[in-house]
Amino acid sequence: MVKRTMSKCVILISGGMDSVTLLHYAINTLKVDEVYALSFNYGQKHSRELEEASWNCEKFPEVKEHRVLDLGFMKEILKNSSSLVGDAIEVPELESIAEKDLDQPITYVPNRNMMLLSLAASYAESCGCRQVFYGAQAQDEYGYWDCTEAFLDNINNVLSLNRRDSVTIKAPFVHKSKADVVTIGIVNGVDFSRTWTCYRGGEKPCKVCPSCVERELAFSKAGQKDPLIR
Repeated sequence: MVKRTMSKCVILISGGMDSVTLLHYAINTLKVDEVYALSFNYGQKHSRELEEASWNCEKFPEVKEHRVLDLGFMKEILKNSSSLVGDAIEVPELESIAEKDLDQPITYVPNRNMMLLSLAASYAESCGCRQVFYGAQAQDEYGYWDCTEAFLDNINNVLSLNRRDSVTIKAPFVHKSKADVVTIGIVNGVDFSRTWTCYRGGEKPCKVCPSCVERELAFSKAGQKDPLIR
Protein backbone atom coordinates (compact mmCIF):
# COMPACT_ATOMS: atom_id res chain seq x y z
CA MET A 1 0.00 0.00 0.00
CA VAL A 2 1.26 3.49 -0.90
CA LYS A 3 2.28 5.52 2.14
CA ARG A 4 0.28 8.72 2.55
CA THR A 5 1.90 11.91 3.80
CA MET A 6 1.13 15.64 3.67
CA SER A 7 4.77 16.37 2.82
CA LYS A 8 4.23 15.30 -0.78
CA CYS A 9 2.05 16.79 -3.46
CA VAL A 10 1.27 17.02 -7.15
CA ILE A 11 1.92 20.43 -8.73
CA LEU A 12 0.55 21.51 -12.09
CA ILE A 13 3.34 23.40 -13.83
CA SER A 14 2.74 24.99 -17.20
CA GLY A 15 6.01 26.92 -17.37
CA GLY A 16 4.31 30.26 -16.89
CA MET A 17 5.23 32.69 -14.12
CA ASP A 18 2.40 31.68 -11.78
CA SER A 19 2.99 27.93 -11.82
CA VAL A 20 6.78 28.24 -11.71
CA THR A 21 6.49 30.55 -8.71
CA LEU A 22 4.14 28.03 -7.12
CA LEU A 23 6.72 25.26 -7.56
CA HIS A 24 9.40 27.35 -5.83
CA TYR A 25 6.96 28.46 -3.13
CA ALA A 26 5.82 24.92 -2.33
CA ILE A 27 9.39 23.67 -1.94
CA ASN A 28 11.10 26.70 -0.39
CA THR A 29 8.31 28.18 1.75
CA LEU A 30 5.83 25.36 2.41
CA LYS A 31 8.72 22.88 2.71
CA VAL A 32 7.08 20.16 0.62
CA ASP A 33 9.82 17.59 0.21
CA GLU A 34 8.36 15.32 -2.44
CA VAL A 35 6.84 16.80 -5.60
CA TYR A 36 5.23 15.05 -8.54
CA ALA A 37 5.03 17.67 -11.28
CA LEU A 38 2.51 17.47 -14.09
CA SER A 39 2.45 19.44 -17.35
CA PHE A 40 0.14 19.16 -20.33
CA ASN A 41 0.59 19.52 -24.05
CA TYR A 42 -2.96 20.26 -25.14
CA GLY A 43 -2.13 21.88 -28.48
CA GLN A 44 -1.47 25.33 -27.03
CA LYS A 45 0.22 27.79 -29.36
CA HIS A 46 2.57 28.76 -26.55
CA SER A 47 3.89 25.22 -26.03
CA ARG A 48 7.32 26.79 -25.54
CA GLU A 49 6.24 27.12 -21.92
CA LEU A 50 6.75 23.38 -21.50
CA GLU A 51 10.51 23.82 -22.01
CA GLU A 52 10.55 26.22 -19.08
CA ALA A 53 8.49 23.84 -16.97
CA SER A 54 11.07 21.12 -17.52
CA TRP A 55 14.00 23.46 -16.81
CA ASN A 56 12.52 24.54 -13.49
CA CYS A 57 11.61 21.02 -12.41
CA GLU A 58 15.15 19.83 -13.08
CA LYS A 59 16.47 22.38 -10.56
CA PHE A 60 14.94 20.64 -7.58
CA PRO A 61 15.83 17.23 -6.13
CA GLU A 62 12.44 17.43 -4.40
CA VAL A 63 10.79 16.90 -7.80
CA LYS A 64 10.72 13.13 -7.94
CA GLU A 65 8.95 12.99 -11.28
CA HIS A 66 7.90 15.40 -14.01
CA ARG A 67 5.40 14.08 -16.50
CA VAL A 68 4.24 15.90 -19.63
CA LEU A 69 0.92 14.42 -20.73
CA ASP A 70 -0.05 14.59 -24.40
CA LEU A 71 -3.62 15.86 -24.67
CA GLY A 72 -3.38 16.74 -28.34
CA PHE A 73 -6.98 15.74 -28.90
CA MET A 74 -7.99 19.01 -27.20
CA LYS A 75 -6.58 20.98 -30.13
CA GLU A 76 -8.94 19.22 -32.52
CA ILE A 77 -12.11 19.34 -30.45
CA LEU A 78 -11.64 22.91 -29.18
CA LYS A 79 -10.05 24.63 -32.19
CA ASN A 80 -13.20 26.59 -33.02
CA SER A 81 -13.81 27.82 -29.48
CA SER A 82 -10.46 29.15 -28.22
CA SER A 83 -7.65 31.20 -29.69
CA LEU A 84 -5.07 29.30 -27.63
CA VAL A 85 -5.47 26.03 -29.54
CA GLY A 86 -5.50 25.33 -33.26
CA ASP A 87 -5.15 27.82 -36.09
CA ALA A 88 -8.78 28.80 -36.64
CA ILE A 89 -8.74 31.80 -34.28
CA GLU A 90 -5.90 34.28 -33.79
CA VAL A 91 -4.78 35.34 -30.32
CA PRO A 92 -6.15 38.89 -29.95
CA GLU A 93 -4.52 41.97 -28.55
CA LEU A 94 -5.94 42.76 -25.13
CA GLU A 95 -7.18 46.18 -26.23
CA SER A 96 -9.18 44.61 -29.06
CA ILE A 97 -11.31 42.47 -26.72
CA ALA A 98 -14.72 44.09 -26.23
CA GLU A 99 -15.66 44.89 -22.66
CA LYS A 100 -18.70 42.61 -22.90
CA ASP A 101 -16.39 39.69 -23.70
CA LEU A 102 -13.90 40.18 -20.89
CA ASP A 103 -15.81 37.90 -18.52
CA GLN A 104 -14.98 34.96 -20.79
CA PRO A 105 -12.59 36.04 -23.56
CA ILE A 106 -11.66 34.04 -26.64
CA THR A 107 -8.42 33.06 -24.83
CA TYR A 108 -10.52 30.91 -22.48
CA VAL A 109 -10.13 27.17 -23.15
CA PRO A 110 -13.45 25.43 -22.37
CA ASN A 111 -13.28 23.38 -19.17
CA ARG A 112 -9.48 23.17 -19.36
CA ASN A 113 -8.80 23.40 -15.65
CA MET A 114 -11.53 20.93 -14.78
CA MET A 115 -10.00 18.39 -17.17
CA LEU A 116 -6.43 19.00 -16.05
CA LEU A 117 -7.25 18.95 -12.37
CA SER A 118 -9.26 15.75 -12.72
CA LEU A 119 -6.23 14.08 -14.29
CA ALA A 120 -4.00 15.55 -11.60
CA ALA A 121 -6.26 14.20 -8.85
CA SER A 122 -6.08 10.72 -10.39
CA TYR A 123 -2.30 10.99 -10.62
CA ALA A 124 -2.08 12.23 -7.02
CA GLU A 125 -4.11 9.32 -5.74
CA SER A 126 -1.85 6.86 -7.55
CA CYS A 127 1.28 8.56 -6.13
CA GLY A 128 0.04 8.61 -2.57
CA CYS A 129 -0.44 12.39 -2.54
CA ARG A 130 -3.38 13.98 -0.79
CA GLN A 131 -3.01 17.42 -2.31
CA VAL A 132 -2.75 19.00 -5.75
CA PHE A 133 -1.52 22.56 -6.22
CA TYR A 134 -2.32 24.79 -9.18
CA GLY A 135 -1.41 28.38 -9.87
CA ALA A 136 -4.76 30.19 -10.07
CA GLN A 137 -4.39 33.80 -8.93
CA ALA A 138 -6.85 36.62 -8.32
CA GLN A 139 -6.26 38.52 -11.55
CA ASP A 140 -7.48 35.59 -13.64
CA GLU A 141 -10.87 35.70 -11.95
CA TYR A 142 -12.14 38.42 -14.30
CA GLY A 143 -12.29 36.10 -17.31
CA TYR A 144 -11.71 32.54 -16.18
CA TRP A 145 -14.35 30.97 -13.95
CA ASP A 146 -12.09 27.95 -13.41
CA CYS A 147 -9.58 30.14 -11.54
CA THR A 148 -12.04 31.32 -8.89
CA GLU A 149 -12.50 30.38 -5.25
CA ALA A 150 -16.03 29.19 -6.07
CA PHE A 151 -14.64 26.75 -8.64
CA LEU A 152 -12.01 25.56 -6.15
CA ASP A 153 -14.62 24.95 -3.45
CA ASN A 154 -16.92 23.06 -5.78
CA ILE A 155 -14.30 20.81 -7.35
CA ASN A 156 -13.14 19.93 -3.84
CA ASN A 157 -16.71 19.10 -2.87
CA VAL A 158 -16.81 16.59 -5.72
CA LEU A 159 -13.40 15.11 -4.86
CA SER A 160 -14.46 14.71 -1.21
CA LEU A 161 -16.90 12.02 -2.35
CA ASN A 162 -13.92 9.68 -2.69
CA ARG A 163 -14.54 6.96 -0.12
CA ARG A 164 -10.93 6.22 0.74
CA ASP A 165 -8.16 8.51 -0.49
CA SER A 166 -9.70 11.88 -1.20
CA VAL A 167 -7.49 14.50 -2.83
CA THR A 168 -7.75 18.23 -2.13
CA ILE A 169 -7.03 20.88 -4.76
CA LYS A 170 -5.18 23.89 -3.39
CA ALA A 171 -4.52 27.28 -4.98
CA PRO A 172 -2.28 29.24 -2.58
CA PHE A 173 -2.35 32.33 -4.81
CA VAL A 174 -6.11 32.46 -5.41
CA HIS A 175 -6.35 35.71 -3.40
CA LYS A 176 -3.03 37.11 -4.64
CA SER A 177 -2.57 39.60 -7.46
CA LYS A 178 -0.14 38.88 -10.25
CA ALA A 179 2.15 41.56 -8.79
CA ASP A 180 2.04 39.65 -5.50
CA VAL A 181 3.11 36.53 -7.40
CA VAL A 182 6.13 38.41 -8.80
CA THR A 183 7.14 39.44 -5.28
CA ILE A 184 6.66 35.91 -3.92
CA GLY A 185 8.71 34.57 -6.81
CA ILE A 186 11.60 36.92 -6.12
CA VAL A 187 11.61 35.97 -2.43
CA ASN A 188 11.69 32.30 -3.42
CA GLY A 189 14.47 32.64 -6.00
CA VAL A 190 12.49 32.32 -9.24
CA ASP A 191 14.45 33.07 -12.41
CA PHE A 192 11.67 34.77 -14.36
CA SER A 193 13.77 34.68 -17.52
CA ARG A 194 13.02 30.94 -17.46
CA THR A 195 9.25 31.37 -17.57
CA TRP A 196 7.05 31.91 -20.60
CA THR A 197 3.82 33.88 -20.71
CA CYS A 198 3.05 35.07 -24.26
CA TYR A 199 0.01 33.33 -25.72
CA ARG A 200 1.38 33.68 -29.24
CA GLY A 201 4.45 31.58 -28.51
CA GLY A 202 6.96 33.34 -30.72
CA GLU A 203 10.67 33.84 -30.17
CA LYS A 204 10.01 36.97 -28.11
CA PRO A 205 6.99 38.17 -26.13
CA CYS A 206 4.52 39.96 -28.40
CA LYS A 207 3.79 42.55 -25.64
CA VAL A 208 0.16 43.01 -26.77
CA CYS A 209 -1.70 39.77 -26.08
CA PRO A 210 -3.67 39.66 -22.79
CA SER A 211 -1.07 37.53 -21.06
CA CYS A 212 1.85 39.75 -22.06
CA VAL A 213 0.07 42.95 -20.99
CA GLU A 214 -0.87 41.46 -17.63
CA ARG A 215 2.68 40.20 -17.07
CA GLU A 216 4.23 43.59 -17.85
CA LEU A 217 1.77 45.33 -15.52
CA ALA A 218 2.50 42.85 -12.73
CA PHE A 219 6.24 43.45 -12.88
CA SER A 220 5.66 47.21 -12.97
CA LYS A 221 3.36 47.14 -9.92
CA ALA A 222 5.90 44.99 -8.08
CA GLY A 223 8.62 47.54 -8.87
CA GLN A 224 10.58 45.02 -10.91
CA LYS A 225 11.86 44.69 -14.48
CA ASP A 226 10.69 41.76 -16.54
CA PRO A 227 13.86 39.97 -17.69
CA LEU A 228 12.14 38.88 -20.91
CA ILE A 229 11.62 42.49 -21.98
CA ARG A 230 14.80 44.16 -23.20
